Formats: sequence, C-alpha cells, structure tokens
Amino acid sequence: MAKVFVLNGPNLNLLGTREPEIYGSTTLKDIEQMTRAAAHKHGLEIDFRQSNVEGELVNWLQEAGKQAVGVVLNPAAYTHTSVALHDAIKAIGIPVVEVHLSNIFAREPWRHHSHVSPVARGMICGFGADGYPLAIDALAAALRTGKK
Repeated sequence: MAKVFVLNGPNLNLLGTREPEIYGSTTLKDIEQMTRAAAHKHGLEIDFRQSNVEGELVNWLQEAGKQAVGVVLNPAAYTHTSVALHDAIKAIGIPVVEVHLSNIFAREPWRHHSHVSPVARGMICGFGADGYPLAIDALAAALRTGKK
C-alpha cells in the first residue's frame, strides 16, 4: 500500500481547545481518524505526525521524499515564516498538498502569504477538519495523473 505522510505544524496538538471559534472543536486525533478513512478509500496508508519544531517537520519532509508517494501538510504558523519548509518541499520531488483549517486569506493580512504554496501541488483552506479528507482526495487525484 502506498504511503502518504500527513504532517501537522505548531499548536495543532491543541485542536479542540485552542480558539474553537476559529479552529472548531474537532481534535487532531479526530482529524487523524477522518484522514485515515479518506486514505483507505484510495488504497493509501497514512503516517500521521505533529510537531511544534520546524526542523523536525523539515526532517519528516525529507523522510517522506524517500518513503512516501505524497504529503498532506498543515504547516500552521510556519506557513508564513518558513523558507526551510519551502526548500524541503522543493527538494523532495513528491506532491505536497497544503491544508489549513481556517481561510488564511480571510484573517490578518500577515497570514495571506504562504512560503509553502509556491512549491505545493495545491492548497485547501477554510473547510475546517473536512479539509484533510479533501486534501487526501486531491493528492490521490494528483497521484493518478502523475502530477507533482
């Protein structure tokens, strides 16, 4: 079974209690279950991880480049700051779908820029937890067509 890494950035371990008016009440564990179910429909295996450490996310992206067929990435706050994530995605040669729970373009102006988007296959934002299964569907479609 083909493997997909689902990587989650800083503070996403607090989902369910952190700013529920923005991020909802769904926990990261709930999202993991939703994501696994969506992946199963496409015959994909999920490696689901979360870290508050930028370097760890970079290491995992490099690992995914060797072990996985694609990545779903919620870089969280690193979206707006991390050239390192940008460079890692550019280097790994597999499709990456960027996902955000909130619509980053409807929030503070500084959130409107993503360092990840220029090197991602695409972005899904603003659909809450449902964005993760949507990202799996999009990644599966990209894999079927061979697009990175």
